[in-house]
Amino acid sequence: MPKGLSQTSAPLVISFQVGESLVNTFTQSQIDVQLNVLDREVMVVTGVDIDVLPPDGVPGVNTRVRASVSTTSRTTVGDIADTNVLASARDDIRSANYLDSGVPFSTKFGETPAIGMAYLNIIATNNFFAQIEGNNNIGATGMTGRVYCYRAVADAATFAALVQSELLSA
Repeated sequence: MPKGLSQTSAPLVISFQVGESLVNTFTQSQIDVQLNVLDREVMVVTGVDIDVLPPDGVPGVNTRVRASVSTTSRTTVGDIADTNVLASARDDIRSANYLDSGVPFSTKFGETPAIGMAYLNIIATNNFFAQIEGNNNIGATGMTGRVYCYRAVADAATFAALVQSELLSA
């Protein structure tokens, strides 16, 4: 258990899905976790699973689907270099200069804590966000996901530091 926190729930799973509002258009969805901030309640994230729909196989055209889950609102799909991103996923089909539908590639990052770490991140505000965006696809794409977590109460100093850190990472 992280210092300054007391676990108040059993492990939880929060499932979500996000679809592009238009083809190849950044779309974000806010997922409410309904924390009791007056009692300094936080969400300790122990894992994230992201599943993106595959990009379209278009002969001669590189296509892509990117997705991320973040603690604060974003204007672009993030990656693990961004401090507010919990996890990211990317599927590509590379087919430029080919007459067939190309070669697929998949990458995922930040889904579980590093070895020796008890958690992935701590959400100190009432929500988290999921982002999706396709590139050169024929149809709109989407993602589904799960956040594995538990609720905890933070002492006053820890809660203030967590909220400030989360808001400054936006």
